[in-house]
This record gives sequence, structure tokens and C-alpha cells, in this order.
Amino acid sequence: MKKFITNMVALSSLMLAVQQFNAQKVVVNREVETQNDGKMLLGNQLKEQFLKAPYADWYTKEHDEYAIDQKAISELRKAKINTYSIMVFMGTWCEDSHRDFPRLMKILEELKYPDNKLTIIAVNRKKESPSGEESLHNIQKVPTIIVQRYGKEIGRIIEMPTTGYIERDLVEILKKDDSSVIKEIFKK
Repeated sequence: MKKFITNMVALSSLMLAVQQFNAQKVVVNREVETQNDGKMLLGNQLKEQFLKAPYADWYTKEHDEYAIDQKAISELRKAKINTYSIMVFMGTWCEDSHRDFPRLMKILEELKYPDNKLTIIAVNRKKESPSGEESLHNIQKVPTIIVQRYGKEIGRIIEMPTTGYIERDLVEILKKDDSSVIKEIFKK
């Protein structure tokens, strides 16, 4: 028993050290200058970064002009979307990202979605980020919005929402999650 406890303490210490090491490696709000595209964001970003030039030109216009579907917002609240994690892969060079990323941010603001549950990852034209998160999530197109619960993906919106509205697609994703939870309960 004493050896078991010693091993557990050692393992816990090692895991904590790895977490701290990984946390220190993440660079936030990385911006690079490219020959073809000018300034470009890469890797983990905070939403405030999009309020700066040159990104604010497209971000602010699309954000401010987008009319949110309030019925879908109400359904998202009822489905407790704030208990889910959202990961967004986008490109500051991509027209689809210019359209849908600001819309998503406006939707999340309306929902008072917690910033600590949102991960924004900017990729280059090859759909790559400095830390390689895109390969873990098989990102082929941007924007890609991934909804997760307890670290497990429950759905994604790829390139553009199938309903034409991000908030409506999010409702459909959460409905699928609810039905799978109900199925699991009845299996037992």
C-alpha cells in the first residue's frame, strides 16, 4: 500500500509538471506578416484580437450587421449551451471565416457564453497552426466550429451552417446530444 501511494504521488507530480510545461508553451495572439496575405493571426487567439487592425475592418462590420435568430438563442439557453465547450478553427485570410466567425462571436455574446469555454485557433492557408491542434481534430476547411461536452465532440459546423444560421445549426447539434444521452439512459 505504501508503494502504491508513493507511485500515485510521483505520477501526480509528473502529470502536474507536464500540464505546467504545456501551459507555458501556448503562445496567445500570435501575428505574422506574410508576403501574399499581409498580417495574419496564427494559433490560439483571444476574441479582443479581432477588434484590432486589420481584422476589425471585416470583423466589426459583419458582427454589427448580423441579425440573430432570437428563437434559436432561446433554444440554446434551454439546452444549456454554456455547459458545452466550443472550439473554432478559422483563418484571417478566409472569406467564410470573415462572415461566420464574427456572427458566432455575436451569438456567444448574446448567450453570455463564458470565455474560458471558448478556444479560437487561427490557421494559415494550409489549415495549420503552430501547435498542430488542427491535426487532432481533422480540420480540412475553415471555419470549423466544434461543440464538445466532457472533452468529447458532439458535433461540428464545417465552412458554413447547413441551415444558413450558425445558431440554428448549434440547436440541431445540441438536440442530437440530448437524444444520445436519453438513449444511453434507456440502454441501462
